[in-house]
Amino acid sequence: MDFKLTRLAPTPSGFLHLGNLYSFLVTKALAEKSGAKVLLRIDDLDRERYRPEYVQDIFDTLDFMEIGYDLGPKSIVEFEQEWSQIHRMGEYSQALDTIKEKKLLFACGCSRKKIQQMNPEGYYLGHCQTRNIPLERNDTCWRMDTFAGEFIQVNTYTEGKKAYVLPEESAFFMVRKKDKLPAYQLTSIIDDMYYGVDLIVRGQDLLGSTLAQHFLADELGLHSFQDASFYHHPLLKAEKNKKLSKSEGATSIQFLRKEEKKVTDIYGIMGKMLGASEEVKDFDSFKKHLDL
Repeated sequence: MDFKLTRLAPTPSGFLHLGNLYSFLVTKALAEKSGAKVLLRIDDLDRERYRPEYVQDIFDTLDFMEIGYDLGPKSIVEFEQEWSQIHRMGEYSQALDTIKEKKLLFACGCSRKKIQQMNPEGYYLGHCQTRNIPLERNDTCWRMDTFAGEFIQVNTYTEGKKAYVLPEESAFFMVRKKDKLPAYQLTSIIDDMYYGVDLIVRGQDLLGSTLAQHFLADELGLHSFQDASFYHHPLLKAEKNKKLSKSEGATSIQFLRKEEKKVTDIYGIMGKMLGASEEVKDFDSFKKHLDL
């Protein structure tokens, strides 16, 4: 299969760790195989956790690991002046207006603590859907009414078109946060369509996000998003099969660099985490252990 554009889409909410790097490298491998160009698209609307040093870490990590890209910013200054999501607020607002006019939204004032109390797994199951809270009320987010959702068709990279049901973890997903900024599920769709991305690479843990975004894209009439292909790669796991994450303090690439680890050392660490039977020391040997 041939594709035009894929993307690296890190969030500057912490220093990048080995799981982020693994996803970058899988994306690079798929881009090479399919002939797609690579876009660096940084998701920076989580303003509470945004730090310039996290943005710089993205550039430093890509440079250190020799991961090139064809489109996107080359520095913090260029990113903030030309590529930040702040410059696409008009597109996000237009999308929010569209779903608001279609009466697909409801306001929700639930805190994370309250959601956890109502559901031990932390899933939001539509508590405010029938409360008729005015959308204009302060300290509320906007959520999609997904109650009538049916099967969602996804073009997968490896298995063709597959049908899924929106899982509980993705039901009634947020499209505007309490700070009135657009939420991830909406901005991710708009950004990918804005740049013309047709191959989207994500971890398996983000399949629920993909389904939520397909649901939203259908309501927005964004058929090009539904026509894109998706590859959900296995996750790189830490000890005891634990998912790597910034919030859990996963070992960062920055830390490994400060420990004077070389590129070959980092590939070797990932190889062991992948359970590779042969030594992994560079990108070519890394690709041999991918089922692409």
